Amino acid sequence: MLKNKKIVLCVTGSIAAYKSAYIIRLLVKQGAEVKVVMTESAKNFITPLTLSTLSKNLVYSDNFDKETGKWINHVELAKWADLLLIAPASANTIAKLANGLCDNFLCAVYLSANCPIVVSPAMDLDMYKHNATIKNIKYLKESNCKIIPAEYGELASGLTGDGRMAEPENIVSFIEDLFVEKKKLKKYKVLVSAGPTQEMIDPVRYISNHSSGKMGVNIANYFSELGAEVTLVAGPIEKLEIENNIKKIDVVSALQMKEQCILAGKESDIIVMAAAVADYTPSEVSKVKIKKKTDKISLSLKKTSDILYSLGKNKKENQILVGFALENFDELNNAIEKLKNKNLDMIVLNSINDKGAGFKSDYNKITIINKNLKKKSYELKTKKQVASDIVDEIIKLIN
Repeated sequence: MLKNKKIVLCVTGSIAAYKSAYIIRLLVKQGAEVKVVMTESAKNFITPLTLSTLSKNLVYSDNFDKETGKWINHVELAKWADLLLIAPASANTIAKLANGLCDNFLCAVYLSANCPIVVSPAMDLDMYKHNATIKNIKYLKESNCKIIPAEYGELASGLTGDGRMAEPENIVSFIEDLFVEKKKLKKYKVLVSAGPTQEMIDPVRYISNHSSGKMGVNIANYFSELGAEVTLVAGPIEKLEIENNIKKIDVVSALQMKEQCILAGKESDIIVMAAAVADYTPSEVSKVKIKKKTDKISLSLKKTSDILYSLGKNKKENQILVGFALENFDELNNAIEKLKNKNLDMIVLNSINDKGAGFKSDYNKITIINKNLKKKSYELKTKKQVASDIVDEIIKLIN
């Protein structure tokens, strides 16, 4: 199950650090490749030599190798990993992660990681039940970290209760289940559109909008992480990180996007139209650059073809179609009207009025409405987090 999986195990200063040796042995036995990161305080409980011997890899604890004087790239280590496991996770480290602090190598790796992150808390009963710790763990959950709850038992302080780090066998079992869960859409073909379109006026000018493509790309990436075969039809977007196994089709105009979406849509089980397609395009495109000769100029526009309507009209049985609605007045009613008129299974409502969300931003605030008009609103989150919320709701429709 874990054969050839690349796992970074982060060990923090807790009496439970001795269990990290057992975790490594179990992971390696299953065929995983393990690299270890330790905090300085973790070395008080177990030696780097022990963990290096078991993992058959160097143990990292600093940005600089004291023997060679070379800088150790925490970003490369984070990119290498298929999964980041923090076990044991002390109250101190959990607080740092939740608040974005970066005063050690472990935190730097965490902040650079785009892979799944699993956190296994270990601390005394009162620390585990403290409001600050509860708040920090809650935030990590909302940031898409997977939390393995601490177990009940005798603690180092002599108290008995919740706070013990989960047993190594339970942690490894949790990771196994997580990798199985990550491939739950393996049999599905997914089409996602992203970014703006550009409607040419002349060879150097065009009509467009401020869409960056970040929302659509994050949705495509999350589908890919879950094992789906993903086609991304993208207008001119920023240079964004796109999963290697995603088929990306670059388009410019609304007409080109329609052609590619209709074609890919025929074979897709799930379609998510996150692109900001232009509603109008010039009636005529000048073959030469329009010169500034007069004080005023009139530009004749015509409607672009409605891609979402076409997909909804020709939707196959059991195919799921999701649209987006960007509104700034009568938002809910406009979104519901679009949901009904275009035969959608679900619509994602964005508001232009929400500060810090929308075009260009790394954040978004959405309300999801399904075809039964059941709605669910979310707080402001990163677009990566929003993407997982959207995909999770689509999975509920599938089930």
